[in-house]
Amino acid sequence: MSKPTYVADHIAITEVLEKYSQGVAKADSSIMKPAFAEEATIFGVENGKLSGGAITGLYQGIDRDFRPSPEGRAVIAYINVTGTAANARVDTNDVSGLCFTDYFNLLKVDGTWTIVSKIYHTNDAPKS
Repeated sequence: MSKPTYVADHIAITEVLEKYSQGVAKADSSIMKPAFAEEATIFGVENGKLSGGAITGLYQGIDRDFRPSPEGRAVIAYINVTGTAANARVDTNDVSGLCFTDYFNLLKVDGTWTIVSKIYHTNDAPKS
């Protein structure tokens, strides 16, 4: 029987997701890039139409359109792990005036968890 790795995997996935959240909050894609596979994708719905593609679009948007948001908050709503596959939900508030929900798919490749896809929904920002 092999030793369970759920706790270690959960911690490792949390660290990957935190790189993403820190990059968003600091408006610096270089912080989040190590969390993603080079081939990763991002998709969402903008003005009723499918929008997205290569993850480089996220990096460009973060660096161009976002501003550092020390007031921003993110929480990992859940992480599901099955062997070398996982998915997670992260809810983010007050980052560059936005609130959004992200769903991530991750794979464990050569012992390292990496994000291979991200889909998102942008919510209305809370009123202050």
